[in-house]
Amino acid sequence: MLFLILTRDAYNEIMKKVTHKRLNITLPESTVTLLETVVNKGERSNFINVAIKTYVKQVKQESLRERLKEGAVVRSKRDLELADEWFNIEEELWQK
Repeated sequence: MLFLILTRDAYNEIMKKVTHKRLNITLPESTVTLLETVVNKGERSNFINVAIKTYVKQVKQESLRERLKEGAVVRSKRDLELADEWFNIEEELWQK
């Protein structure tokens, strides 16, 4: 993970170029307590932003993995038949 240390002026210039939307969310007290163990009050938004992006990436990867697995299962019979055909052809060539 890459961390940048910026001066307040540099940070403000970057933030001017990024569109933000304010959200009002409600979290269980236990979640807020957990959040406070890793970030200070002024860093919550960035932490939550990174956490959401990380979580969404993970969910997408798991979804892709599942779809690939399902596709492999669907194609398995065809793949075995092709492998068997090629095995027989290869065996014939080696015997010559």
